[in-house]
Amino acid sequence: MTEATPPAFAGPRRVLSGVQPSGDLHLGNYLGALVKFTRLQHEIETFIFVADLHAITAWQDPAKLKTQVREIAAAYLATGLDPKIATIFPQSAVPEHAELAWVFNCVARLGWLDRMTQFKDKAGKHKERESVGLYTYPVLQAADILIYKATHVPVGEDQRQHLELTRDIAAKFNHDFAVPGHFPLPEALTEGPGARIMSLRDGTAKMSKSDPSDYSRINLTDDADAINQKVRKARTDPEPLPELLVDLKGRTEAENLIGIYAALAGRTAQDVLTEFAGQGFGAFKPKLADLAVSVMGPIGDEMRRYLADPAEIDRVLTEGAERARAVAAPNMAEVRRIVGFWAG
Repeated sequence: MTEATPPAFAGPRRVLSGVQPSGDLHLGNYLGALVKFTRLQHEIETFIFVADLHAITAWQDPAKLKTQVREIAAAYLATGLDPKIATIFPQSAVPEHAELAWVFNCVARLGWLDRMTQFKDKAGKHKERESVGLYTYPVLQAADILIYKATHVPVGEDQRQHLELTRDIAAKFNHDFAVPGHFPLPEALTEGPGARIMSLRDGTAKMSKSDPSDYSRINLTDDADAINQKVRKARTDPEPLPELLVDLKGRTEAENLIGIYAALAGRTAQDVLTEFAGQGFGAFKPKLADLAVSVMGPIGDEMRRYLADPAEIDRVLTEGAERARAVAAPNMAEVRRIVGFWAG
């Protein structure tokens, strides 16, 4: 006799994602995440948060943290997220994230967390010096997703393992408490072409806000002069651009710049090569700089406009937190009842 398949989750389709408020957002964040958020809000119920609980797994200056939360919110708004459509909020303003994370800490198994490669990468040889929060970070991610019963999560390759952990936690909770289908097993919305943007100084390293060199990235707040200068100084090689994409293999910096151009222009990398085949970077870089300025310049202007009005940002975040809690609070109440917590 075969075992019956547990019922599937029957709730609405929702997507959830967030960005940590640490360091300046850059071109990689824009193409890899923010563009997706803007598109998704018109396709599926969308929750986008500023991950300030995650940020403090490493030391943050308390005086700067609130300002950095506003900067991320300004980037969301400047790149097209509409607070009338998407729910935009600070993670710490919805305490149900942390409460559900504790329940999930008691559902997840130690061996599952021991296999998380991101902790090993970040901690290096001195894991005993890292915060417990950094170790249990993926459990809080699971709570972020499941407190809204989100069904879809935009993920890069470095977050796939954490999403699998979320699915494992959801499945174990559903099984252990005999509530089949209570939590969904969220699905990945994977990166598309051009979403993985590499450093302008090292084509083998992902563009990062933690890179000490500001010339490694184009920040969302960079003006036209800064963008032009960074593109001009981007590392390349002396060879002309080939006709075929396959001939870029091994030329990491060249491949990265072609990928950036393609992503900004909404074209394929092969289309870009067809246009610039045989030309050197002396001809290509000015075209890339012009394109980057035309796309990123207005975003920087909008960010500066929002940042000049912090009260407006705070209004958006406060209203978003109220909307988020309207979903999270009843979901957490269900969990309390299922787990058997005291209800008074």
